[in-house]
Amino acid sequence: MSGAHQTPKAILFACTMNSIRSPMAEALARDLLGDKVRVESAGVYAGPQDPFVDAILAEVNLELGTRKTRTIASLDLSEFDLIVALTPQAEQAAKEQKAADQGAPAIEFWNIPNPTDIKGARDQMMEAYRDALNVLERRMKERFGNKGQN
Repeated sequence: MSGAHQTPKAILFACTMNSIRSPMAEALARDLLGDKVRVESAGVYAGPQDPFVDAILAEVNLELGTRKTRTIASLDLSEFDLIVALTPQAEQAAKEQKAADQGAPAIEFWNIPNPTDIKGARDQMMEAYRDALNVLERRMKERFGNKGQN
């Protein structure tokens, strides 16, 4: 269904801790959408930066840089055109804040697998993170189109 939706001008990717799925989504979206779209991420809670995320993003020549984790509650949601919730907890928190905020954006839920659900050796963990990144990339291309198309 590529091209079915107009690309928003400002997107917030949200997950539970703002340490795995939403930062990966932020890095991917910045690469896919470029400078024409404001892209940020937040969590229900602010968690620590995950070293597996850095390693997986480095494999595809992306990085998080010096970003700091933050919470959904610390943001003015009306500054965004779209919130993409990547966990049920983030979807619920965004809905609760949206109910309190005037002019809050649409919320889409993308059920992205949690790579920390996989326990095992480092290579198994890395594969779980790669899988989550691949699902995010596929969903973004379906929703926003391929790089340079918009």
